[in-house]
Amino acid sequence: MASTSDLYKKMTVLPQGKRIFSVLYGQKAPYFSSIHMRVQDMKPHHGEVKIPKRRSVQNHIGTIHAIAACNGLEAAMGLLAEATCPPDSRWLPKGMDVKYLAKSDGDLICTAGSTEADWAGGPDVPITVRATLPDGTVTVEGTIHLWVTPKGRKP
Repeated sequence: MASTSDLYKKMTVLPQGKRIFSVLYGQKAPYFSSIHMRVQDMKPHHGEVKIPKRRSVQNHIGTIHAIAACNGLEAAMGLLAEATCPPDSRWLPKGMDVKYLAKSDGDLICTAGSTEADWAGGPDVPITVRATLPDGTVTVEGTIHLWVTPKGRKP
């Protein structure tokens, strides 16, 4: 079976490939589809999705709900983890620490980033996450903590 990263590379060269990959990725964890995300980028140490501002992700004041933003951050982290985790290991999120810094009153770009040093310090691997508006305003930032272990060993 092809890895998520391999599938991304193959699909994104096709017309509408990113859109189709986004839909498929949203089905892998069905709650990802609830934010109508679009995968923007996936490579080792980097994942990025866009959450369009639409009614289904808004709160009572008309901004993107904080939990929808966190959902986007987790989706970006999942892309990063799938592209970065060694093939003989598995990853599992074990916590998220975030700060809400500004109103998310437009589309959000959710990014996840790590370094080789982060992964070398396992099994606890911190992934830096950030949600930004198109003008660069950071609305949410924090860390998602992964537990990375060899396959076949329970966390």
